[in-house]
Amino acid sequence: MMKILHVYKVYLPENFTGIPRVIHTLAEGLTHKGVESHVLTLAAKGRSEPEAIGSHYAHYVRRDLHIASASLSASAFGRFRQLAKSADVIHYHLPWPLADILHLAAGRKKPSVATYHSDIVKQRLVLPIYSRLLHPFLRKVDAIVATSSNYAETSEILAKHRSRVSIIPIGIGEREEPEPNQKERWRARFGDSFFLFVGSLRYYKGLPFLIEAARRTGLPVVIAGSRDLADFDIHDVPENVHFSGEVSEEDKEALLSLCQAFVFPSHLRSEAFGVALLEAARAAKPMISCEIGTGTSFVNIAGETGLVIAPRDPEALGGAMTWLAHNPQEAQKMGANARRRFERLFRAEDMCAAYLRLYHRVVATHRQ
Repeated sequence: MMKILHVYKVYLPENFTGIPRVIHTLAEGLTHKGVESHVLTLAAKGRSEPEAIGSHYAHYVRRDLHIASASLSASAFGRFRQLAKSADVIHYHLPWPLADILHLAAGRKKPSVATYHSDIVKQRLVLPIYSRLLHPFLRKVDAIVATSSNYAETSEILAKHRSRVSIIPIGIGEREEPEPNQKERWRARFGDSFFLFVGSLRYYKGLPFLIEAARRTGLPVVIAGSRDLADFDIHDVPENVHFSGEVSEEDKEALLSLCQAFVFPSHLRSEAFGVALLEAARAAKPMISCEIGTGTSFVNIAGETGLVIAPRDPEALGGAMTWLAHNPQEAQKMGANARRRFERLFRAEDMCAAYLRLYHRVVATHRQ
């Protein structure tokens, strides 16, 4: 039995987006491959005993401070030392400065993997300081993983470690077909010829550009997610833009089944991969995304699985939406291509298998 310790700042039940979803997929997906997974994470209240989540375990230490997206905990050090003793591999998920400190302080004797999910974008003022910690950490771990070749090639941080970077794309499980009554309920509300965005309404998602493109084109747009637009300079929303609110996984699949295309206007490198694009590709939908030098253009290939446009450009976004609306046969071909690319590169079992091979490799090389 191989024991893996994942280390990241948030996890279930507080957060189940992005990196926590990747950790959960790995932990559950490797259970039947002889792997026992543990997750060390921070929470509002620490717990003395681990909590079972599916077939793996989460260990919560109290979050003492949260500043500039860097959660800190004094009690993490003792719990980390305890868990690291029985771990065969420690898997760090970045960016999170405390993970770097934990490794340099108490984790260097163990085989280690660092998945570099994203550069620091919003808090760039702290990057020169953090770099003094990050680069020694990356030199010490046994393996570095990027989730796409696009990100590895454009990250200034990874450029200094490129010879040691492996590419393992994020993978997700197969979709479950929505129930007919769910589809009919959403069809009655929005029809079946809308452009769909699904995701958290964060500063880097480009929603002002999508809403402006909808205003210019008059095409129907459905935005699935919280309607809190406080981070955006949006004064009025046209009638052809509809907010569904937060949706369940089942309702998300129903909306994906009904939409004519998926639109993903993220305009900053904070959007490091775009799991929502994988979900659209899995549903055989053509996609529109922006070229920001990250994994979004690894998932969505321009002219093959959808259209890729310049960021922050409502005119280009509206033009891409109009083209897909007026060329349904080409859009359908792109959706079929997206599905084939998903099957080839982005299945959860393939991601799990790749990491398992990497775990065995770092165990062997660390001993040497």
